[in-house]
Amino acid sequence: MTHATILQQGTIHCFPAGLRDERGKLVNAEVSAVLYDGQRLILASDKPVPGEERSAMFAMPMTEQGPDDSQLEYFTTPLIKQAVKYEDLSLTADGRHVLATTGFDRIDNESHDLNDYNHLLIWPLGHPEQVQVVDPDPRDGVEGSLELRTKLDQAIGFPYYKIEGLAAIPGERGDGLLLFGIREQGQSHADFSYVSRIVGAHYEISKSGNLVFIDEMREHYAFDPGSHSAVRYDCGLSSLEYDPYHGRLYLLNSFEVEEAGEERIGGYLWEVSLSGFREGSEPTLVTTPAGLPLEFEHKAEGLAVLDHDRLFVAYDNDRHLGLGSVDERDERHACEAPYTLLNVS
Repeated sequence: MTHATILQQGTIHCFPAGLRDERGKLVNAEVSAVLYDGQRLILASDKPVPGEERSAMFAMPMTEQGPDDSQLEYFTTPLIKQAVKYEDLSLTADGRHVLATTGFDRIDNESHDLNDYNHLLIWPLGHPEQVQVVDPDPRDGVEGSLELRTKLDQAIGFPYYKIEGLAAIPGERGDGLLLFGIREQGQSHADFSYVSRIVGAHYEISKSGNLVFIDEMREHYAFDPGSHSAVRYDCGLSSLEYDPYHGRLYLLNSFEVEEAGEERIGGYLWEVSLSGFREGSEPTLVTTPAGLPLEFEHKAEGLAVLDHDRLFVAYDNDRHLGLGSVDERDERHACEAPYTLLNVS
């Protein structure tokens, strides 16, 4: 059983305080994805960050003292700026490329107006300017990973879904197995259920540095968090993360519910060995050293493995500004994203 201890908590300044969008509304930090590339944290928001010199994806050094947002760098390559609603980041199984997925939760079948919500991007580690779209529409000039969307449609089997997890693990073919975590599925964005379901396909990296799927997209794993006695609220999958140090997969859940007229947000962390994943074994809930459930007090949306013993959790609290135990202040600024640094054993 894996135990986790909080080493550090705090907030990251994602953009200048008081930043407003083109409608004059205060921009809110909504970090939904995080990745550690060996030196820096790469983070992404599921909402646009306005400004020619900014984007919804940015990086900063991870130091012994924690994330250093004084050295924040935005990724401003046009294709990275164009994609909307980033939900997760991953390294390829060999650690040489970065992958970023949007939510794939909306499409316009009559036009290409919503294609920006349907992107899987890849670039060589450290070179975001070389970004490419994975599995695009074969017609020239049509933006988006629309061939991938067709494959997801067939594997998931519902007209509506939301992708919030992405992880590449060693596979049985090619260069690895790319996994997509599903948080919501149903008939529409107003008629869905929260789920923890994973589909995926094996891939190869082409000579041009793009990712090519080499077998059929299919379901690889699913579990019901609510079947565990410690889980208090209806959860959906919010992130996937491969841990190469221990040969396991982390599954992050989050919840956002109303109870007695009050909003409740939070999350849970699970782990399963790669052999257990392939066998469909139930994941194990990560607990405190005392054996109590580790229940996050914020909406856990991003997870990164830093090294053999440490995890970084990023929160997307939407418009909820409370900080709880993260900071002695009552509320965060809209430009701040809370985080937690964990030690696992």
